[in-house]
Amino acid sequence: MKEIKMKYGQGTMNALIDEKNVIEVIKSNPVKQDKTEDEVISESLCNPIDSKRLKDIVKEGETVCILVSDITRYWQKPYKFLPKIVEELNAGGVKDEDIIFIVAVGSHREQTKEEHDMILGEKLSKRFKVYDHDCFDEKGMVYLGDTSHGTPVKINKKAMECDHIVLTGAIIYHFLVGWAGGKKSILPGIASFETISKNHSLSLNEGLGSGVRDEICSGNIIGNPVHDDMLQAAAMVKPSFMFNVIMGPDGNIANAVSGNYITAHEAGRKLVDSIDGVNIKKKTDLVIASAGGYPKDINLYQSIKTLMNAKEAVVDGGTIIVIAQCSGGIGDIKDINDMIQNYDNMLDREKDLREKYTISKYVGYFFCETAEKYKLILVSDIDSDLLKNTKIILTRTLEEAVGIAYAKNKNLTVNLMYNGANTLPKSAQM
Repeated sequence: MKEIKMKYGQGTMNALIDEKNVIEVIKSNPVKQDKTEDEVISESLCNPIDSKRLKDIVKEGETVCILVSDITRYWQKPYKFLPKIVEELNAGGVKDEDIIFIVAVGSHREQTKEEHDMILGEKLSKRFKVYDHDCFDEKGMVYLGDTSHGTPVKINKKAMECDHIVLTGAIIYHFLVGWAGGKKSILPGIASFETISKNHSLSLNEGLGSGVRDEICSGNIIGNPVHDDMLQAAAMVKPSFMFNVIMGPDGNIANAVSGNYITAHEAGRKLVDSIDGVNIKKKTDLVIASAGGYPKDINLYQSIKTLMNAKEAVVDGGTIIVIAQCSGGIGDIKDINDMIQNYDNMLDREKDLREKYTISKYVGYFFCETAEKYKLILVSDIDSDLLKNTKIILTRTLEEAVGIAYAKNKNLTVNLMYNGANTLPKSAQM
């Protein structure tokens, strides 16, 4: 027997698997790292792509807005790179009082003071003003025009009033736009709810029952209207500079890209593919995937990345075990809770999603749809009543989940994913 130990919240979950059934441990490609995180950050800022250094872009007397990700992206280690970005700005003559931070929460909840301290680090948090974007504050938006897809681009007024906008974050696979990072700091990061909804609704084909576009998946931007729409919105905003990190399998910053928000992001996507794009031997009857622990499994909403990646490693109609503590339950956004709890059939869920599309509704819809098409087992602390109208099977331990998976067939083949939120399996069967 093979013992597997996977991250779960701040701890781990253990179970025994018959070793003969294990086809592959799907893990990110090894990264040769001979630089510290600080060296990686500094080297990128000193060598931006298709751009001057940040300190040479800004001038004394100019105002700067730095966009940062919310607490659910704390794994990006913003407290590591934000001080160096501020140093660049100061070196360019920008005074502290002319710098603001906006947490690009998109449609997520506002952050607490403690979370601001964590994101910026205690020293920066004391030095600078930090604001949370509010996508529902129409008076706090400025309208920039419509994209070719018909999306009205309304963006945070505080950000647009600054002379410069600096994008920060991380590049990873994303289930709607292909890759996160870059332009996503703007849309959905600091966009209005209307803008976000219209953009994300481009993920659906036209017509009830037609479902999601084939081009909408992790690792793809070709023919992806969500990606194109976001790029058009970003072009209206005209960000001055971008800094994005790429994380290694060990959870540390393995690389970073900075400079032009389009071409630097392109370079970053290639780096992500070289680390987290994994060619697998075959799809299996069962896949066991951990989100990677806290905060990647802070709630069900965040765990969608793991589920979507895990689907790429399992046969049609197979069994998926997702390990996600979900200490925050389904998530703080009302729409995902409504989508999961208020309906007991997929047709009604789809009608609601189409009537007023939101990303959180889509996430809820996808979890429920996957549970209809696969045997979906969730190892979690989540309240069982929250999932009673779905076909998601809830267990409290990985051992119990494995027992359910193998109850009728002891010979199920299995792929294991220890960092499911990041790793994208690629198979000839795809």
